[in-house]
Order: sequence, then C-alpha cells, then structure tokens
Amino acid sequence: MTQEKETTFEVATLGGGCFWCIDAIFEQVKGVIKTEVGYSGGHVPSPTYEQVCTGTTGHAEVVQISFNPQVITYREILEIFFAVHDPTTKNRQGSDVGPQYRSIILYHSEIQKKVAEEVIQKLNKANIWENPIVTEIVPFQEFYPAEKYHQKYFKKNPMQPYCQYVISPKLSKFRKKFTSKLKKS
Repeated sequence: MTQEKETTFEVATLGGGCFWCIDAIFEQVKGVIKTEVGYSGGHVPSPTYEQVCTGTTGHAEVVQISFNPQVITYREILEIFFAVHDPTTKNRQGSDVGPQYRSIILYHSEIQKKVAEEVIQKLNKANIWENPIVTEIVPFQEFYPAEKYHQKYFKKNPMQPYCQYVISPKLSKFRKKFTSKLKKS
C-alpha cells in the first residue's frame, strides 16, 4: 500500500474593493478550496458591517482564500487579484469609496510578502496602468468573518442590481482572460 502525500493548503487574504466581487471571482478559480468574506487590517475587534462601512475601524473588506499550492500558486492568485481590480486608486474601487475598499494584501509569511513585492514591482515596470500601484502590503493579524448574508453573496443573489451591473461584468472579463484557471463545471 502506497502512502499518499498529504496536501497542505495555503491561505491568502486580499482586499480589492467590495468583497462580493473578489469572492465571486476566486470561487471559480481552479485550486481554490474555500473563500470567506470578512474584515481585516484594522484595530476594532469583531467589527460589524455597519462599523466597517463608517471607514473608522481601519478594516478593509477582504476575502480569505484557502488554496492548494500544487494546483495554483500564490503568485498566480496575486496575478488574478491585480487583473480584477484597480490597484492604483487609494481607498476606492469604482463607486465604492472609503478605506474599507482599499487595495490590500495581508501576507501570512515572509515568502508571501516577498512574492507580493515582486509582483507589484513587475506590474509597475510593465506600465499597465497610468498610475503606480498603491496596494498596501501588511502582515496578517486577524480575520473577522462577515455576517452570514455576505457569504457567497453573488451566488445567492445573482439578479440583485449590484451583482448584475458590477460583479457580472467583472466575472465575464475574468473568465475571458483566465480561461485556463477556471474550475470545471
């Protein structure tokens, strides 16, 4: 009897505007085991959505992504992340404005920090955007899961206007650009 090598999963914690958008995208990525939306990067313990919306908690809306690094690398996770939001606007994504919508990477190890810095440097050199990337790279400290109604929001509410006019177009763009990274239906 052969012994199979046990798979070790990794975690990425990313914020790039409304967490519903980032969650809907990463749920479809091959190698992603689980996504959960929540709050991180701030100073208020166990914040509520209403508190985070005030912009005074220091928290960003984030998605915590558990993934299999043998299927998708952290670098690939970041490449998708940067392709699906605007990392050059401070405290804003489209019409979502405030520090809770900032572009942020909360790294879980020094290796993740180094990879994030390398990816940003490469993207800035490529001049993809008119302005430089302002994404924060900070050490992960705590993740507070968002309220239940926020979890898998797009999947549960695809006909809701925000989902139709904001998330659906982002998903379409993502699917076209990253076809090879999609989970098989």
